[in-house]
Amino acid sequence: MKLTDSVLRSFRVARVFCENSDKINCFDFSPNGQTVISSSNDDSIVLYDCQEGKPKRTLYSKKYGVDLIRYTHEANTAVCSANKIDDTIRYLSLHENKYIRYFPGHSKRVVALSMSPVDDIFISGSLDKTIRLWDLRAPNCQGLVHLQGKPVCSFDPEGLILAAGVNSEMVKLYDLRSFDKGPFITFKMQCHRTCEWTGLKFSNDGKVILISTNGSFISLIDAFKGVVMHTFEGYANSKAVTLEASFTPDSQFIMIGSEDGKVHIWNRESGKKVAVLDGKHTGPITCLQFNPKFMTFASACSSMVFWLPTIDDSP
Repeated sequence: MKLTDSVLRSFRVARVFCENSDKINCFDFSPNGQTVISSSNDDSIVLYDCQEGKPKRTLYSKKYGVDLIRYTHEANTAVCSANKIDDTIRYLSLHENKYIRYFPGHSKRVVALSMSPVDDIFISGSLDKTIRLWDLRAPNCQGLVHLQGKPVCSFDPEGLILAAGVNSEMVKLYDLRSFDKGPFITFKMQCHRTCEWTGLKFSNDGKVILISTNGSFISLIDAFKGVVMHTFEGYANSKAVTLEASFTPDSQFIMIGSEDGKVHIWNRESGKKVAVLDGKHTGPITCLQFNPKFMTFASACSSMVFWLPTIDDSP
């Protein structure tokens, strides 16, 4: 089944899960698309089975809290940051419900965490104005870059390039093999609006970068030239909430939630809005991602919502 404008418009809420008593701050699909894991401000980690459409188990991180949870490439393991006590990143065995390794180094809250798409490397960005490069097999930081402001960061789909958004005004691209030597290119963005960048993601084809903000617009830039290709707006975000924007797996559509519980979807090529879907969320949709393998996506406030298409548009 191919994603088209009409298929996207046909998506409806299939399941709503109310496992959490507070905001879900992050979720991540497993690379095979079979499970999704969420972290919440109520200190819980919930695993969901995407094929059966139900929660599998719940773990807790009462002491440290939990944020920015990401699957690693090993089955039943994840990395996450803390939102209590300290700013150490932790490598967690979901099977045994215990920490495998700790990654200390940041001195302020971690606000960006991204796993390499190809190996055991991951990156973190913090309010201490640094980006750190890590290897799951070693507790020590493998690379460090000092910046002038709060970073957002992500890997390209090949796992060779790191993109860092700095100070909500420039994108720096680093070659991972010479990370400490500084960026090989910097794109200075024309920012005329008073809002903060909250996320940065490459498309799966590696050609464009999506920059999300705490305003009511997101920008799509050319990953090679740094020029803004489209600005997507017209969704509700009056309280400057951090809303996650995402690509569909085919890189052809861009989606974001809004503070009024609706999901907005645009066509990447034309820049035109193709759908507005009502998720009946009780709060802002802070997390939104498409399943990497199956024709479903998930959105979250304090509830986790699974969506399915209601038409088959295949030839």
